[in-house]
Amino acid sequence: MKLFKKIGLILASVGPGLFLVGYNIGTGSVTSMASAGANYGMGLSWAVLISCIFTYILIITFGQYTLVTGKSALQSFKENIGKGWAQAVLWMLIISEIVGSVGVMAIITQVINEWSKPLTASGEGFNTIFIAIFIAGFMMLLLFNGKYSIIEKILVVFVTLMGLSFVLTSFMVITDPYEVIKGLIPNIPKEAGAGLIIAGMIGTTMGGVLYVVRSITVKEKRWNISHLKLEKRDAKVSVILMFVLSAAIIAAAAGTLYPKGLHVDNAIDMVNLLEPIAGRFAVSVFVAGIVAAGLSSLFPHYMLVPLLLADYHNKPLNLSTTQNRLIVIFYASLGLFVPVFGGRPVIVMIASQALAIIGTPLVLILMWVLINRKKDLGKYSASISKNIIYGIIVLFTVYVAILGIIGILDV
Repeated sequence: MKLFKKIGLILASVGPGLFLVGYNIGTGSVTSMASAGANYGMGLSWAVLISCIFTYILIITFGQYTLVTGKSALQSFKENIGKGWAQAVLWMLIISEIVGSVGVMAIITQVINEWSKPLTASGEGFNTIFIAIFIAGFMMLLLFNGKYSIIEKILVVFVTLMGLSFVLTSFMVITDPYEVIKGLIPNIPKEAGAGLIIAGMIGTTMGGVLYVVRSITVKEKRWNISHLKLEKRDAKVSVILMFVLSAAIIAAAAGTLYPKGLHVDNAIDMVNLLEPIAGRFAVSVFVAGIVAAGLSSLFPHYMLVPLLLADYHNKPLNLSTTQNRLIVIFYASLGLFVPVFGGRPVIVMIASQALAIIGTPLVLILMWVLINRKKDLGKYSASISKNIIYGIIVLFTVYVAILGIIGILDV
């Protein structure tokens, strides 16, 4: 009985964390990590490691604030700092979601289309518009009929499938592990566009939306300060998963494409370039991972704005209201943009990740103010050492934000 109780506790502790992993490791993350691995080997893996360490500190900070006060970050920005600042964060996140929703569906549809070409008589693959409509309809059906707790369980399935697919692919395609490990020496390439890739890699791990959502999901879970140990375990599990999955994607590209000088410039490049090297089965496993990553990311994308608005107005999340259903339909319809009008989703996704990190310093600075309010946090307010660490993280995000801006201008 003790064993089952312990397993149940562990499963309960990865709920909010899995929401973050599902949002974090989406097609944008796959695109950024694959581009980094193909272009620079494992040389940029330091960016993922540092951002995961910083993310661990930050999600504990945001989560702990909610455990102590019972209020989310966005709600507290509004009440304690000012409605204008809270609305600035809200709109920043909404705009980021618009760009992200376009890119996620575009990559899913193009990858499925490319993979399915041998299966169709015409050789053109499944129609991307039909794929987008089918996936969007499926996602809306689940969201309209599900509560947060049910969606959390669905995410467990998608994240598990995604993890198994990417890790298995990396083991199948890496022929010389030594060459991959040798490329771990940190460096910042001077080529145009390198800054955008670095900002995209860090943005997908350290986007301000992750921390705002972290406090909301902890609040939705109804945890309090007695769950502090649980919250830290949840943070640790989610960050480890983020790093392992990101490293597996980088390694898959670094171990196959980088030695041959092959680059990932379009959403379907990874599929096209891997097949001659690794074979159809390995590519199929990787495609399954991309689709699972996309689906696990679309859930948060579609429900994030209703979640943010409900939190901003301090109301419970209800996806069955007309307003929230229209919001979900709007974000789902954005997925038709690239299938209908065309475009390069890889640029859209990397730019959206870079935009995410550009807004992060604002979110962190506002929380920095809150964690120093002793009248709200008491003994849990920030110590001198925590303020120093937090300040280093803020400076790091400002530096990466500048890299992202320069990278976007280069592109």
